Amino acid sequence: MSSTPEPLQGQSLQASLTVKDLDKSLAWYVEVVGFTVSRRIERDGKLRGVAVQAGDVRIILNQDDGAKGWDRVKGQGMSFQISTTQNVDAVANRILERGGALETEPKDMPWGARVFRVRDPDGFRWTISRTHAA
Repeated sequence: MSSTPEPLQGQSLQASLTVKDLDKSLAWYVEVVGFTVSRRIERDGKLRGVAVQAGDVRIILNQDDGAKGWDRVKGQGMSFQISTTQNVDAVANRILERGGALETEPKDMPWGARVFRVRDPDGFRWTISRTHAA
């Protein structure tokens, strides 16, 4: 008699994104949104990627090597969500003050969260949300 395996119980999720211009993307994530650099990834003496984080959210930004063509579209069909305990209006204002643009303004949603959306330089969509206190 075989037992049913226990389903996956994830504790966190990290993303690895291939970007067209590493310096431009790094500036957006760090200077505009507020991530910090946690690691620089070099190979053969060249910067190939940078790991950034915001709290428990970790992303690796990898420089596209052009092997699949420089014009390939990135970010389509992808959406990531960051949940926070911070005031999302203040986070949105910080992004605007640092030259970023919002795809949607902060608003209350029917499921009990306040959210707004932004897109990075490669078109990856990010939703930043805070659940309302019960």
